[in-house]
Formats: sequence, structure tokens, C-alpha cells
Amino acid sequence: MTTTLITGANKGLGKETARRLLALGHTVYLGARDAERGRAAAEELGAHFVQLDVTDDASVAAALARIAEAGGLDVLVNNAGIAKRSTDARHESLDGPSVLEVFDTNAAGIIRVTEAALPLLRQSDNPVVVNVSSALGSFWATHEPSRPASHFSSIVYGSSKAAVSMITVQYAMAVPEVKFNAVEPGITATELGGGDPGSHPGRPAAESARLVAAWAAIGPDGPTGTFQEDAGELGW
Repeated sequence: MTTTLITGANKGLGKETARRLLALGHTVYLGARDAERGRAAAEELGAHFVQLDVTDDASVAAALARIAEAGGLDVLVNNAGIAKRSTDARHESLDGPSVLEVFDTNAAGIIRVTEAALPLLRQSDNPVVVNVSSALGSFWATHEPSRPASHFSSIVYGSSKAAVSMITVQYAMAVPEVKFNAVEPGITATELGGGDPGSHPGRPAAESARLVAAWAAIGPDGPTGTFQEDAGELGW
């Protein structure tokens, strides 16, 4: 039995990834900051809810302690992420506190959860970590005219996802016994940044979740230290 923890999983991409991994037979811990929403999503899917705020050390430690007591962990999907919009929803918030909040969630949050999870992952026969990233954090994609990321300014969110890329590469080097890969799930209609998924131009979260779940389910011979999208490997 494969046990998987997904952060930020009470809605959107995280929830749909949980749905897919449950269908593959994983035991899924659905991590969410909001206990009411998290429990409701877990009950709907048949997952286990665990309260987890990736910006809070005590919350992360408590969540992983609970999972350890239940038997261990094989897969970690670092999905939790935010964007901050200004009063004009078309633009990012560029004030210091907003920038720090985005980096704390999107980058430091991955390190918090990964560090807490590593003692459990190292005990697994097939330990896997998937970091949900974005082409907006790819230096290649943001310089390639054929890619949407090269035509969209994302100072804070894009920079935070570039940090996710380097975090993935560095962990792959530092912890070779665990497979670390980053995933670009595609432009997805979610509430990220406070938008309405019903009016978002992206594809449904259920479709994007297919790729995230596939990389969460790779076997012992799978790669590490890569950046993946639908079409294959994405340039850093």
C-alpha cells in the first residue's frame, strides 16, 4: 500500500490529484489549512484529513507525526501555493509583506514539509516527492517566444516558482535515495490568487491533475531532478 500526503488539497488541483491517486489505490492524506473544508473534501473522496499549514512549523510537525503514527509515508506532493493580487485584480501585490507571504508558502513551505517528511520517506521502498511548479518559473519558457510564459509578467509568483525549480534540483542532489521532480500542470482553472475558476481560461483541474498523479505514482526506476509537463521534460 502506498501512502501519499498532498498539501493544499481541499480544492482544485490538490483535490483532483487526491481523487486520481485514491483511484490508483493510494492511501491519501489530504492536507489543508482549513479544517472544515479539509474534512469535507476528505470525506467526499474517501481520504484522510490532516490539518496542515505549510507556513507553520508546528502545524507541519504535527501533521507528519500523525502520519508517522499511522504507519509511514511513501509519496509527498507539495501542491500548496498562493498568488497575491492587488486591489486591481489584474496585477500582483508587490509590497514586501505580500512578497514574503508568497515565498513563504510557495518556496519555504516546500522545504518545511519536505524536511519533516524525509525521515518517513527514507523508510519507504519507493520514496517520491512531486513539487508542483509552473512554466512561469522556467527560465527557458519565459525566454521562448512560442510559450505563453514569455508573454505574461509574473514578478513574484514566477520568481517563487523559479525557487521551486532550484529546490527540486538541490534536493535531488542532496537526497539521492528519494526521487524529486517538479511538474508544470498546465494552465489550470483554479482559485489561485482569488480568481473565479468558472471564468478562468485554463483547463479543468481534473485534467491537469492527471500529470501530477502520474509523477506521484512513478516506480523505483523513475527519474529524479527533472521538470515535467504534458509533452515531456520542460527546460529549467
